[in-house]
Amino acid sequence: MIDYIKGKIIELTPTDMVLECCGIGYKILISLQTYENLNRKEESTVYIHHYLREDEELYYGFATKNEREMFRLLIGVSGVGAATARMMLSSLTTDEIRNAILSEDINRIKSIKGIGLKSAQRLILELKDKVVKGEGSESPALFSASSNPAVEEATTALVLLGFTKPNVNKAITAVLKDSPSASLEEIIKLALKRL
Repeated sequence: MIDYIKGKIIELTPTDMVLECCGIGYKILISLQTYENLNRKEESTVYIHHYLREDEELYYGFATKNEREMFRLLIGVSGVGAATARMMLSSLTTDEIRNAILSEDINRIKSIKGIGLKSAQRLILELKDKVVKGEGSESPALFSASSNPAVEEATTALVLLGFTKPNVNKAITAVLKDSPSASLEEIIKLALKRL
């Protein structure tokens, strides 16, 4: 299974790209959101979702893990295919989709080409609980890895110890509210007390 491909951008359009890695050019379908993130770069890391069916094999690429996780949540909804999920991520940002689901903003979701009233209602119904639990994002916006690099490592360590990601995220959030400048070791120790 391919997690990401790091290489040189050979071709880039708003809908797809060719990324060369070790002499192989990978044709990757992308969203407008990813296109905007990669537009001015020569080399990049693209997170991959491998789409495999009897009659086709495609790579969907994303500039961030959060966007890929949202894509995977969207295609998990009955009636939402990969093309529709990519259209959604081209029309709205990952955070806008998450907020529309949480606030049950049917009109916002319906404004996306290819999404009707029933599809919008189904998306909200099936994804609201998952989004509340923190699925569809690598880590909550409250403590992004850019603001505290130890958070990502602590999250990974605690998940590897057998705790669920939503519980780990809640514990780390609580730790960082009390001690925003905690070191990696402190985050893990204090989070373990809360789990």
